[in-house]
Formats: sequence, structure tokens, C-alpha cells
Amino acid sequence: MAAPSPPSSTSLTAKHFFGASRLLDGASDLRKLSLSTVQLPFRSRTRKLQIQAAGSTYGNYFRVTTFGESHGGGVGCIVDGCPPRIPLSEADLQVDLDRRRPGQSRITTPRKETDTCKIFSGVSEGLTTGTPIHVFVPNTDQRGHDYSEMSVAYRPSHADATYDMKYGVRSVQGGGRSSARETIGRVASGAIAKKILKQFAGTEILAYVSQAHKVVLPEDLVDHETLTLDQIESNIVRCPDPEYAEKMIAAIDAVRTRGDSVGGVVTCIVRNAPRGLGSPVFDKLEAELAKAALSLPATKGFEFGSGFAGTFLTGSEHNDEFYTDEHGRIRTRTNRSGGIQGGISNGEIINMRIAFKPTSTIGRKQHTVTRDKKETELIARGRHDPCVVPRAVPMVEAMVALVLMDQLMAQYAQCYMFPINPELQDTLTLPRLESASVPN
Repeated sequence: MAAPSPPSSTSLTAKHFFGASRLLDGASDLRKLSLSTVQLPFRSRTRKLQIQAAGSTYGNYFRVTTFGESHGGGVGCIVDGCPPRIPLSEADLQVDLDRRRPGQSRITTPRKETDTCKIFSGVSEGLTTGTPIHVFVPNTDQRGHDYSEMSVAYRPSHADATYDMKYGVRSVQGGGRSSARETIGRVASGAIAKKILKQFAGTEILAYVSQAHKVVLPEDLVDHETLTLDQIESNIVRCPDPEYAEKMIAAIDAVRTRGDSVGGVVTCIVRNAPRGLGSPVFDKLEAELAKAALSLPATKGFEFGSGFAGTFLTGSEHNDEFYTDEHGRIRTRTNRSGGIQGGISNGEIINMRIAFKPTSTIGRKQHTVTRDKKETELIARGRHDPCVVPRAVPMVEAMVALVLMDQLMAQYAQCYMFPINPELQDTLTLPRLESASVPN
């Protein structure tokens, strides 16, 4: 076999990488390390290690990469692996983008952005083509001068300091990638996933605000079997109970007028989730949901099913007993497992709760330090949410949809490629396309 060709000038050979006789010689050698392709000889074979930009991509089969910064030219996403021949338009995405956008009400940031999306690739004549879908949303209402003080002083509890600690440089205006504006790409791609899940399996994903500051919505006031989007969207705080919605709005208003902020909790449910999603051990469905939810800005906690409250019960009180329903399907009489057992969905309603901290950037004087480590005081300017949870609702739905879409494709590839066991596995019926005819 012919010897492999020598690496290019922008590559690093394994002789000076793994098993080297000396350590890399400081910064001069580090500068030689290319972020393209590194060739690694292994025995008599040559392998390639692809080094990719970290942290901006989620999914294995339905793969989403978000891009852009808060005060750059715009933000968006690339969706790779989307199935072909799915009817899709910009209007499908705009519904959720409008729910996420700033300037919706007095309890959200006053920044005015229409967040109008444009699909640049991956859709032809109203149908997905199976190729990468590129969605872009321009930034139109930037005020970079609002962040002049923050270029030298770190905002307490924000990502300013840690971005400098990691990269040694950061985007000052609006926090760059740490801004919640990055979630536009998540919401756009999540809208695609939600449409496919609904079309394929009748799966519905609904999130709502169940706590704002100290106002906690009692669980028995919301019927997850009959909850509708209209109930959630009936008020500016997105709480489905009108009485508690007013209490939450008042709590947010009270701190907003003082230049302060509060946190809260978003509850998310999934109805008609296909059974069998999730994989044993490291890729359990609740673990994937937790990772996705906690990747959202300002998140501080995640629980599903009975959550921490379940620790106060005994096993006999907590266990979900099985029975066979009138259709011959295995069901559970209770749902303290939250629709997931052993890391795999069981067909019951999946329910989870995500805790969001108070918004870090507030209009009150705080003690901090400058980039040159001098103690100072800072009153942050800019336009920010007094409570992030109302706008976080579509963000949570989007991340849950991305997890379920990726898991559904994995389940179909592994467990439905060959004949199923009809006694235990559900038959997945292929959906009908909405359009009457499909172009060749």
C-alpha cells in the first residue's frame, strides 16, 4: 500500500502530537496547530481528526447549528438532516419567533425587533429537499453604545467574566453569544421539529409559566390532558390560569419599576410522544432533555415527573402501576415517572419543569471589577427583561422538540428498519403529505 502523503503546511503530524518526545514549545507551537484537519498515523493507517467549533451544534440525526451575536448583523441556524418532502414555509417558523421576540409587552425587554425570518436554502417549491436548511433573522434595533461601561467592567452573574477567562476576548455589545438573542436559531429549528412531530405522530409540545418570583401556580389548576395553546397565550405572562397570571404580572411589575428582576419556572408537557424514545445508560431521554433545557440562557434547575418532591414518598407511594387499557396498550395508572422509565418514553405525558434565574443585567448599582482587576461600581444600561420566563416558553418548547425529533429519527433508524415485534412495539404509520402533488 502506498505511503500516505505528507500533511499540508497547515497540519500537525502525530509525531509532534501524540507520543512526542518533547512537549509543544509554548505559544509558538500552539500557533502552528491548525483548526482544520490533523492527520494521525495509527499503526500502518492514517486517520483524520476533524476539529470543529465547539458548543453551537445539537443533535446527531436532526442536527442544528445556531450562529450570530446579539448586536452583529443577524442570527439564525442551519438545520441538517431534516427529512425531505415536508411542507415548510417561513410562516411556519414565524409563529414561534413572534412568541419569542422582544418588545411584546411591558414585562419584556423594550428592544424592538420584528425577528422576521428568511429561509435561504433547503426548501424548494414549499417542500424540504433533505439538504441543509439555512434560516436567517437580521438584527435591526442595536444600541451598541449602551454597553460602553461593560467593555471595561463585568456585569455580576453574567457571562462577561467567564467568556474572557475562556477565550481572552469577547463581544461586548449585548453579550454576544451569551445573549438570549442566540435562541432565535433554536426557536426557528424547533418550529420545524414541532411540525414534523405533529405530522408524524400527533405529538404536541406545550410550555407555560408555572411560577414567577414567589407566585406559584398550584399543579391541580392545570389539566395537562386538555391544556391548549390558546389558554397559554391568553395573557402576557403565559400562565394558563387567569387569576394566577394577574398575580405573576403584578410581581414582575413590582420589580420592573425598581430596575430589578425576578426569576421563575416554566413547565413543559409532551402529549402523544412516541413510545421507545431514548437509549439506555448515557443517552437516556430525560438526560437529553435536561441537557437541552439547561443549555438555554439563565437556566438553573431541571426536574421531570415527580422531581424532587418524589424524594418525600415511599416506593409504594411513588411507583406507577401498570394496566392494559381498552385498546390493549400497556399504560400506567399514575404518572410520577413523568412519561419516562429507564430513560425510555412509555407513551404517557412527558412533563418537566425548568427553573430560570432572575435576569443578570439590572438597572441598579452593583459592585464588580474591571478587566484590569480594579474594584468598581456598575449601573448596567441596555434593554433587558425584568423576568425571562414569559419569553422562555417558546424556547423551552423548541429545545424539547429538537430532542424528540433527534430521538425519533434514531429510533426509526435502529429499531424500525427491520420488521418490528407487533406484540410490544407500536406500528408507526407514515404521514400523508399536506400538498396534493409532490414535484419530481
